[in-house]
Amino acid sequence: MTTLTAVIRRHPLVTFFVLAYVIGWSPWPFGIPGTAMLPVAPLVAALIVAAVTGTLRDLGSRMIRWRVPWYCYVAAVGLPLAVILGTAAIHGGASWSGVVWTDVALLFALRWVNPMDGPLGEEPGWRGFALPRLDALHSPLASAAVLGVLAAVWHVPLVVSGQGNEVGWIGIPTTFVITFVYCWLFRRSDGSVLLTMLLHIVQGTIVSETLGYAGDDLRAMLTLGLVAWTVIALALILLDRPAWRSRPLDAPAPAGRTELTTPIVQP
Repeated sequence: MTTLTAVIRRHPLVTFFVLAYVIGWSPWPFGIPGTAMLPVAPLVAALIVAAVTGTLRDLGSRMIRWRVPWYCYVAAVGLPLAVILGTAAIHGGASWSGVVWTDVALLFALRWVNPMDGPLGEEPGWRGFALPRLDALHSPLASAAVLGVLAAVWHVPLVVSGQGNEVGWIGIPTTFVITFVYCWLFRRSDGSVLLTMLLHIVQGTIVSETLGYAGDDLRAMLTLGLVAWTVIALALILLDRPAWRSRPLDAPAPAGRTELTTPIVQP
């Protein structure tokens, strides 16, 4: 156990990703309907590694960090709404009369506390734990790209097993592209997981299916969504270059790999 603990402390980032994949993909080989993967895996992986490396307090503080610039709240709510409303306006055929707003409100509330859903299951891991450590090793743009690839590939079992039938393979590049948006928001909100969770929750609460799209119309909407998120990601990279040029102040200092296990202190 001492040896295992030492390995985790020496390689916390690698350990996190290995655990996220192993735990997340563990149901896949068994072919159990509706359980191709466990969405809670990044959260569990982050909690395990943070407990061993003594960084649970930092992770917890990021999850409740709400004092952030006002425009971060606007972006977290406004960007996903702009994408779904904009793509619906371009494609047409949205059925607003079929939207049950009480169900939408209930879903919005439940997604905050359900670890088997993407926001709580993924954000503390991808953004709260992994991103600051990637930022210690790479430039902000490069670390977002690395995280985008790893997070996108992590979702592959959903597509291969057919569990993500409605979304299909287009969800993989969409996950990669939108990771840049999440990383931008995380950095501009002083490392707040709470804000990335808000973005994730809004993004998944009102979706194309909510507006009655199905079949070819749904696939067209998802394609438009990929284009929209790509445009937003490029705009954030090109128009807010300072956010991608330097290592965030609260990223662990890259003074050797073992330095990454040191608790991160928010200035």
